Amino acid sequence: MANKSITSRDLDFAKWYTDVVRAAKLADYTSVKGCIAIEPNGYAIWERMQYELDKKFKELGHVNVQMPLLIPENLLNKEKELVAGFAPELAWVTIGGRKELEERHCIRATSETLFCDYYKTHVRTYRDLPMLYNQWCNVLRWEKETRPFLRSREFLWQEGHTVHASEEDAIKETYQMAEVYKWFHHEILAIPSIIGLKTEKEKFAGAEFTITNEDMMYNGVCLQDGTSHYFGQKFSKAYDVKFTNKDNKLEHVYQTSWGIATRMIAALIMVHADDDGLVLPPRIAPRQVVIIPIGDDKKVLDLANTINTKLNKKNIISYIDNSDKSPGFKFAEAEVNGIPLRIEIGSRDLDNNELTVARRDTKEKSKVNVKEDIVKYVSKMLDTIQKDMYERALKRREELTFTAKDLKEMENILNTQPGFIHADWCGDSDCELKIKEIKGCKSRCIVDEPLVTGKCVCCGKKAKHHVIWGLQY
Repeated sequence: MANKSITSRDLDFAKWYTDVVRAAKLADYTSVKGCIAIEPNGYAIWERMQYELDKKFKELGHVNVQMPLLIPENLLNKEKELVAGFAPELAWVTIGGRKELEERHCIRATSETLFCDYYKTHVRTYRDLPMLYNQWCNVLRWEKETRPFLRSREFLWQEGHTVHASEEDAIKETYQMAEVYKWFHHEILAIPSIIGLKTEKEKFAGAEFTITNEDMMYNGVCLQDGTSHYFGQKFSKAYDVKFTNKDNKLEHVYQTSWGIATRMIAALIMVHADDDGLVLPPRIAPRQVVIIPIGDDKKVLDLANTINTKLNKKNIISYIDNSDKSPGFKFAEAEVNGIPLRIEIGSRDLDNNELTVARRDTKEKSKVNVKEDIVKYVSKMLDTIQKDMYERALKRREELTFTAKDLKEMENILNTQPGFIHADWCGDSDCELKIKEIKGCKSRCIVDEPLVTGKCVCCGKKAKHHVIWGLQY
């Protein structure tokens, strides 16, 4: 039976999303327009994301740093493409204390300028390179329309900024970090993302090229979630970041940047959640197993404590719900919070030498003999849930993936059921803009696959690229 506080996903997807966020106590609205309070349940997911990604970044040689929140206007203006790309979203500070500032400062929307300013004074020779830096921080972008996690004015993210002695090394870094994000989506979030190049029009402002991870939400709308940018020497020339190379000549460094944000939590919800609330893949769940003792029988409580201790010793994140609530309430609370596995222990179960294990993703219940190796059973079940959630998301994506040979076919698809649309493109931005007139459909990414027909879906001329198109958040 569906949670009464949550609107049906098939009835009103937008309302359903907000209902899940609030019912699972992930975030709530605040008096600061366009900004949310991330609640303990939501922040715990973000901490798990940070843990997994930060570990991977450090394995690849990256280190964490912290740059200022404010950026002087003169510094920002040195790279015109970046300024033009972010100008509508910038918030400016003009007064400090009670004095008007001599120069206004923007609150960071992204930190390329600050890293360039730092690198300018810290890079001297090729021996200093590469510098592989990452920053976990908050940023501010003055969005017109906001929705918790999906798009808010202030949000949390990580932004990697690296400098290299050669074009080859910088390009290698760009592709490597895009693959890290793909690994994270597939292996940790159980979301089958598609990786590809952004078109010239859709790439990051100031980048030579951008690689993106594109996710498919349950309703067929796309979400860009994890991008990696190759800057070449664009920024280093604008900010005069030079080094002495092995030939003892001055050369501008080659740069990259890459980032992923709390909108990943939005992706988790819109890919996996259901009408009863959150459904979390075990590898990202802050709490993987809840043990619910039914009644206050000493044998029941002792077994609950024994199981909890055994699971925690094997790094399975479990806890006992000893709260003064009814069993039914505890079950519902575990469901709405997306706890992957629930173990129920009652006196009647023990009389039969059994306990009940319930999966959150499928609602299936199993009886397990108390003498069975519970750690082995739970570990195997968590792996199965992780795999099954990925497979279901992949199946849904494939069901909502279409091919269009011309503009009429594309329009029919978008008016019937949005999804990923494979179609060829000539490379002309006018055609890209023409396609956008159909319900705001945009190019998601250029993929390295054979052409569909060899002709542009818009103008019919010879195609250059196989592109995935779709509606976006």
